[in-house]
Amino acid sequence: MPDLKIAPQLAPLHAALVNKDVDALRTCLADDVVFRPPTYWKDWVGPEITLAILGHVMALFEDFHYKRIWNDHPNYALEFKTRIGDLDAEGVDLITLNEDGKVSEFTVVMRPIKTVEALRHHMTERFQNAAMAG
Repeated sequence: MPDLKIAPQLAPLHAALVNKDVDALRTCLADDVVFRPPTYWKDWVGPEITLAILGHVMALFEDFHYKRIWNDHPNYALEFKTRIGDLDAEGVDLITLNEDGKVSEFTVVMRPIKTVEALRHHMTERFQNAAMAG
C-alpha cells in the first residue's frame, strides 16, 4: 500500500475508516453531516444514519485501503480500493470538514456498476434484517 501523506485535520477520519472503527468515526462527524452513498440518490442527514450506513459498509468491504488523497482543505478526495466478496471496486470519498474539523459532507462515488449493485443488494438486506430484529 502507498505511503499516504495524511493532513492532520483528516487523520482521525482516515484512521477511523481504515480501522473500521465506528466509535472513532462518530467523533469525526458533525451533527448536521450530509451523507451521499453511491447506491441511493438521496442525501442522508445526521450522524446516526451516516454511522448506520457506514457501519454496514465497513462490515462488507474487504481489503479496504486508500490509494491516493487530494487535499484542498477543507475539501478532500480519498481514492480507495476494496472488494465485496469476489467483486473488485474502486471509488472516491469526497469529504468536506466544517470550521470545527468535523465532517459536514461525505459523498461516495464508486465503480463498477456490478459492484455497486451488489453493495445495494447487501445494504438493503442488512437494513431489512436490522428493522426486523429491532
